[in-house]
Amino acid sequence: MFGPCCFHWTPNGNSWGSQVGGSFKLPSSLPDWPPSGQGFGSGRINLGEIEVYRITRFEYVWGCNMSLSRRKGVSFYKPLGVPDGFHILGHYCHPNNKPLRGFLLVVRELSSSEIKAADTYRIIDLPALQKPLDYALFWSSHDGTDGNNVGYGFFWLPQPPEGYKSMGYLVTDRPEKPDLDEVRCVRSDLTEECEAYRLMLDAYPQISNFPFQVWSTRPRHRGMLGRGVSAGTFFCGSCCTPGDQLDTVCLRNLDPELHAMPKLEQVHALIKHYGPTVFFHYNEYYLPSSVSWFFNNGALLYKAGDATGEPIDDYGSNLPAGGTNDGQFWIDLPRGEGRKILKCGNLESAKVYVHVKPALGGTFTDLAMWIFCPFNGPATLKIGPANIPFSKTGQHVGDWEHFTLRICNFTGELWSIYFSQHSGGEWVDAYDLEYMKGNKAVVYSSKSGHACYPRAGTYIQGSAKLGIGIRNDASRSNLFLDASTDYEIVSARYLGADAVIEPCWLQFMREWGPKITYGSKTELEKIINRLPVTIRSSVANLFQKFPNELSGEEGPTGPKEKNNWIGDERG
Repeated sequence: MFGPCCFHWTPNGNSWGSQVGGSFKLPSSLPDWPPSGQGFGSGRINLGEIEVYRITRFEYVWGCNMSLSRRKGVSFYKPLGVPDGFHILGHYCHPNNKPLRGFLLVVRELSSSEIKAADTYRIIDLPALQKPLDYALFWSSHDGTDGNNVGYGFFWLPQPPEGYKSMGYLVTDRPEKPDLDEVRCVRSDLTEECEAYRLMLDAYPQISNFPFQVWSTRPRHRGMLGRGVSAGTFFCGSCCTPGDQLDTVCLRNLDPELHAMPKLEQVHALIKHYGPTVFFHYNEYYLPSSVSWFFNNGALLYKAGDATGEPIDDYGSNLPAGGTNDGQFWIDLPRGEGRKILKCGNLESAKVYVHVKPALGGTFTDLAMWIFCPFNGPATLKIGPANIPFSKTGQHVGDWEHFTLRICNFTGELWSIYFSQHSGGEWVDAYDLEYMKGNKAVVYSSKSGHACYPRAGTYIQGSAKLGIGIRNDASRSNLFLDASTDYEIVSARYLGADAVIEPCWLQFMREWGPKITYGSKTELEKIINRLPVTIRSSVANLFQKFPNELSGEEGPTGPKEKNNWIGDERG
C-alpha cells in the first residue's frame, strides 16, 4: 500500500551525516563498574534462547520532512557494526530535531550448551530465528508518475514463516525488495506484544490516498514483572492509536535470573555516579526529612474510633503492616509546638529512599528515588497576572514524591529520568537534562507541593495557555539534597529477599496523614464567585480537572502502595 508523498527528501549520507542535532554523550565518561561476573555493563544480554547486542552506530537510509526545515522531519537508519553471528530485526527511526541517541538490538541464537538452566525454558524443536518468506511493501513516497525511483522511501514489512513474528520494518531508497538474508524473524514464544508509543511522523492529510504514520514502540506489559524487551525498531500504520494491535512485536526475556541486572555493589556505584542534586525553592517552608526523624519528633499513629494517637518508634515497627488502605489507621502530627516543628521538616536528616527494580524485561534498571516531606503546603492559584495564595487548599500531612532514573543495563548508561508531578509526570531523555558535577542531573522540587521538574521556572497545573491554574515554582537555592550521598536502598527484590531488608514503615499501606473534607464553600468556589461572569464558567470547568486533593486534605499512601511500585511510570 502506498500513496504520493509531498515531503522534501534528504539525500543519502553516511553514519551521522544527516542528523541535524548530532550525537549525544553524557558530560563525563562512565566509570569502570564493579565486576559481578554477570551481564550488567557487558554490552550483551542473554534472553534465554537468544542473545542480544545493542547497536548505536547507524548508516542513514532515507529521510522526509514536513516542510523545508530539516528539523521537522525524521530520518531512517540501518545499524552499523553488527557482530559476526548476529542478525538485525529492523531499522531505526529518529526525529531530526533530537540528538541521535537511539539503539537497535541485533540477535543471535544460542547453542544448546550456551542456554542457561535450559529446563526452565520452553524449548521448542524449531530454530529461534528464521529468515522471512518475503517482504510486503507497506508504503512508498513514490507516486508512480515517473520512472525515476531513486531517492524515494520504500517501507517493507518482513513476512514471517508460520510460528514466527516480525520485529520491525526495513527502509530502502530503491523499489527493489531487500535481501531475505538481511533480517530475521523471531519464534512466537520468544516474543511479546508491543504498543505504539510516541508518534514521530504523521503524513496525513499531506498524503491524499493513504494516511501514513510512524511510531516508536514499547512493550505492552511493563513494570518490574514485565518481560517485554524493546528492539528499538519502529512501527508503520495508518491512523494508529496507542493500544491498537500491531503487526510487529517485541522480544521476551526468558532468563529467570535476569542476569543483566546490577548486583548490590553495582547499584551503589550507579547511585553514587548518577544521584541527582535536588534543589528546593529558596522560600520553601515545608522541607523534607528522614522518616526516622519524623517518627522521633512526635508523629502519631491513629486508629479509627480512638482519639488518642500512639507514638511511633524509630523504625516504624509498631505500624500495622500489610493489608489495604481501609481507613482504619493513619498517621498525623502532634498538636501544639511539636506540630509546627514537624511541618518544617529537617533537611539535615533528609535522604532519598531508593527502590531498585527491573524495567523493560531486565534490559534496564529503574532507580526510583523517594523523598518524604512531613507536610505539603497550601497551593497558590494563578489567574492571568494575579496570584492568589490559598490558606489551606492543597495542604495535607505527609508527602511522598519521587523521580526515577532509568539505567541501560548494556552499558550502565543513564538513559532518562521520570519526574513525578502530583498525579502525573514526564520522562525526560538524558540529552534534555541539566547536569552538574559530571553525570549527576538536577531535579527541582516545587515550592510547597514538592513536584519534580527538570528545569527551574514556573509550571502551571491547569491551562498554561490561558494562564490559569495552580502554580508550581521551582528554583535553584542553597537548600538542596544530594541523592548521590544521602540515600538508603529500601528494596531490591530481584536480588533476593535477604539482599536488602525492607524497613518496617515501608509495609504501612495506609495513609501518612488524616483525611479532612472541606465544607461546601471551598476556597476555590469563593474565588470563582468573585471572577467576572465572562470567564467564570471556563475557570469552573478547569477547576473540575484539578486533583481531588484540592477539595480537602488527605495524606498519601506510602511508596509501596503506589501503582508504579510494581508497574511502570506513567508517560
